[in-house]
Amino acid sequence: MTAATHSPLFPQVPAVPDSADAVLEGLDPEQREVATALRGPVCVLAGAGTGKTRAITHRIAYGVRSGILQPASVLAVTFTNRAAGEMRGRLRQLGAQGVQARTFHSAALRQLQYFWPKAVGGSLPRLVDRKIQLVADAAAGLGTRLDRGELRDVTGEIEWCKVTQTIPADYPYAAAKAGREAPRDPTEIAHLYAAYEDLKRDRAVIDFEDVLLLTVAVLQDRQDIAEQVRAQYQHFVVDEYQDVSPLQQRLLDLWLGDRDDLCVVGDASQTIYSFTGATPDHLLDFRARHPGATVVKLVRDYRSTPQVVRLANGLLAQAHGRAADHRLELVSQRPSGPEPGYTEYTDEPAEAEGAARRIRELIDAGVPAAEIAVLFRTNSQSETYEQALADAGVPYQLRGAERFFDRPEVRKAGLALRGAARFGGNDSRLDDVVDLPSQVRAVLSGEGGWTIQPPAGSGAVRERWESLTALVNLAQDLAAARPGATLADFVAELDERAAAQHAPTVQGVTLASLHAAKGLEWDAVFLVGVAEGMLPITYARTDEQIEEERRLLYVGVTRARERLHVSWSLSRSPGGRHSRRPSRFLDGLRPGTTPTVGRSAGSVGGVERGIRGVDATAVPRRAQRTPARCRVCGRTLTDAGEMKLMRCEDCPSDMDEGLYERLREWRAVQAANSGQPDFCVFTDRTLMAIAENRPDSPAELSRIPGVLSRKLRSYGAEVLAICAGQELDDEIAED
Repeated sequence: MTAATHSPLFPQVPAVPDSADAVLEGLDPEQREVATALRGPVCVLAGAGTGKTRAITHRIAYGVRSGILQPASVLAVTFTNRAAGEMRGRLRQLGAQGVQARTFHSAALRQLQYFWPKAVGGSLPRLVDRKIQLVADAAAGLGTRLDRGELRDVTGEIEWCKVTQTIPADYPYAAAKAGREAPRDPTEIAHLYAAYEDLKRDRAVIDFEDVLLLTVAVLQDRQDIAEQVRAQYQHFVVDEYQDVSPLQQRLLDLWLGDRDDLCVVGDASQTIYSFTGATPDHLLDFRARHPGATVVKLVRDYRSTPQVVRLANGLLAQAHGRAADHRLELVSQRPSGPEPGYTEYTDEPAEAEGAARRIRELIDAGVPAAEIAVLFRTNSQSETYEQALADAGVPYQLRGAERFFDRPEVRKAGLALRGAARFGGNDSRLDDVVDLPSQVRAVLSGEGGWTIQPPAGSGAVRERWESLTALVNLAQDLAAARPGATLADFVAELDERAAAQHAPTVQGVTLASLHAAKGLEWDAVFLVGVAEGMLPITYARTDEQIEEERRLLYVGVTRARERLHVSWSLSRSPGGRHSRRPSRFLDGLRPGTTPTVGRSAGSVGGVERGIRGVDATAVPRRAQRTPARCRVCGRTLTDAGEMKLMRCEDCPSDMDEGLYERLREWRAVQAANSGQPDFCVFTDRTLMAIAENRPDSPAELSRIPGVLSRKLRSYGAEVLAICAGQELDDEIAED
């Protein structure tokens, strides 16, 4: 997905391919391998700029057009609404209508809304868009004061807990194990987390992560519902697989069941969201989990010049760790371009002024402002560059701030345009204008106060003008692409874009953090503040954290198509002590520095075919598992629910009903104390398995599916005591 392209927002629509074979035209050899590998597990390792979206959309379209895949049976999953919308658009243009392309949360929410009345009863609790106010209310209820930064950070910790399936009581241990920098005392955060869950339950609401947790719970505990979902979807495609969290992987496993028609796409070298719970392990372990998988490596870079690609490869050549072991050596497919530039400044304002001056020169030379970006490590760096660009008379837009269609001026403009489209015949402002752009300008001038000339200076007034100007430009592009388009057509276009969060391109230089720039690209990129303490950031201390910072710089470098400029400053403010130095990541790469002994070359493009029919247990893996067999009749078990009970569904049960009820009562207390739903302690099937097996030792309890090491550590003693018929001390039971 690009921030802007050389074509208008509404380019000439290409003709739909007239056959399945025509879908494959124009693909390179590796992309064609992806498109034609339609059965069994497929893993696509795709470097930056190598056309991964093109490969997987053509794969789906080829499968549909050739009759191998039924459109309604395919679920393509990605991570943003905009990416999902782009995928749906590409599939339509390839003649593959009817394929579901959604985010994990969108797909899960749709299933949860449909099955909730059957699985639970009643209507699904209300979904809150933003949890930060709930966290603030929970903190206030505990008498804890959090400033804005702490509130944001604590909210982030709660989100991390939920996607890693960590309950409040386990947070201190889990945070220490993961090396997380807790914004407050870990025990205090655990209490805030528990209070937050209590407050949600009291207000009968759920949050973003609950959508996945509850869907997982329904599919785990209701075999009939799981089978219904699996009957609907038989083929799965997952984009950006390196960013999958443990919770998302669990949901994917439940969607799949015992099938393996799965295609995943990712690049471990672009793993930059581990702080949210994302992990590349699922991508890197794919071949171990699926020995018969076809692995295709895409390394032909169609985005960047050889000079930019050389710097990107050089960055990774110095990397360490597991992701670095699987890096891809990109090969540029573009003509030669200018060498990356490197500039050292005395202080941050001088660096910002230098960048603004160079940007002004590029614009004067004919480079569109929308094709230029300034990327930085933290959002706090933005203000200096906003001011410098405004002083240089350069328009800009902030990316990663408030979403375009959520901005007050955009919402107000939308209402005005909708009213004009409905009652335009009675609007005197539209009497003398007939074409769509003039109508939009007239409405926005009257209701929104838009002017042809931009206001002076920077700040909120300028941002408001840029937003309205983006709507004016969108109207011009729509009119050029669809002559005769009406104001009603324009309003419909805005509604469709708002639903997909597909914001129009603001005609200005993009200011964005490196995280917000992921998935975008520009002709010219300015990487600023590339100094020790900022990149890598000061709080990155462990080897893993340092390597993620290196990958973040790699993502920044690979956003540039032609021009790349890297800069840093020696002090923060004018007259300050020159205590900074360039980032260690540039050592051996920028002129005048000693080359570092690099690693061997990364993986080249190509295809590795798995051996079909090989049982995964026959291939060396980290952990070998023996087949699960029914403890009553001895039959091999394949159903997840039966495996948890360790018997066939139809085989007689010798469950101790009294023990089962005592376990359920104990679970309710634990769930209430931890602020989690009951199933997060143990599912009904796990309790049934415990009541049937009546374990009398930690070893026996650990052998029951669903009793993980963490749960054994947290609950094992009490569960064994209940199984032994002991009465739990009230203080212990409620601890």
